[in-house]
Amino acid sequence: MNQQEIIRKKRDGEILTSQEINAFVSGVTDEAWADYQTSALLMAMFVNGLSPDEQNDLTRAMLDSGERLDFSDIDAPVADKHSTGGVGDKTSLIIAPIVAACGVAVPMISGRGLGHTGGTLDKLESIAGYNVNLATAKFKRIVKTCGFAMAGQTAKIAPADKKLYALRDATATIESIPLIVASIMSKKLAEGLDALILDVKTGSGAFMKEFDDAKELAEALCLTGNAFGVRTEAVISDMNQPLGKYVGNSLEVYECVKILRGEIDMQMQPTLELSIELAARMLILCG
Repeated sequence: MNQQEIIRKKRDGEILTSQEINAFVSGVTDEAWADYQTSALLMAMFVNGLSPDEQNDLTRAMLDSGERLDFSDIDAPVADKHSTGGVGDKTSLIIAPIVAACGVAVPMISGRGLGHTGGTLDKLESIAGYNVNLATAKFKRIVKTCGFAMAGQTAKIAPADKKLYALRDATATIESIPLIVASIMSKKLAEGLDALILDVKTGSGAFMKEFDDAKELAEALCLTGNAFGVRTEAVISDMNQPLGKYVGNSLEVYECVKILRGEIDMQMQPTLELSIELAARMLILCG
């Protein structure tokens, strides 16, 4: 399909067909689209928005640009948690093991820090010898053996997202809710999940500083997740102050270890309470 015609349609506020969105994402993945053409369409999407169907079509195309994990050989529900990020946001390190201890498989593909927010991978790498770069087969084997695994995104999972995200960052189109949804959900859906809990942050330390924006994002994420057959729910949590007692990769790991050991003081209580709420919702979604 002609790149200029697709760009023109979205520039003029028209609805793109699933075939046009597939052609766009395929072109990004195989580099048939030049960066300036991709950037132009991203800006048109940013300015004019995407319909729910366009948002789901974009998510599906990005998902289909890579491989999907298959945990059908594991006799357990498969679930994950995703956070939009904040300062001191360390709950993944607590949620994954306690949910796994309840009999749910948790294949947690995590990300790095973005802007002022901390990334789970950065925290894990503060543990000497921890390897976040796992081959798919090894990642699946650890989930099957231990109940959960935490690693980084491989080049084979939603590869279109990596290119699109870099261009969004360079073209000031990060803050588009449909583009955020497609980016997050294309990676999460690739995990082969039965259920997904989302922690959407709002406040001065979050990307979505206004509650109404966080609510809109949460609703859009849930709409897309459920449309793809993954039981999806969101919690909107406060990020007007750092979460918990410590901030900093190794210190946050230390806080999580203390909580898992039951050595909790009052300053750690917010971390514990949010972790329990998210973990409980994950278990309920898994039935």
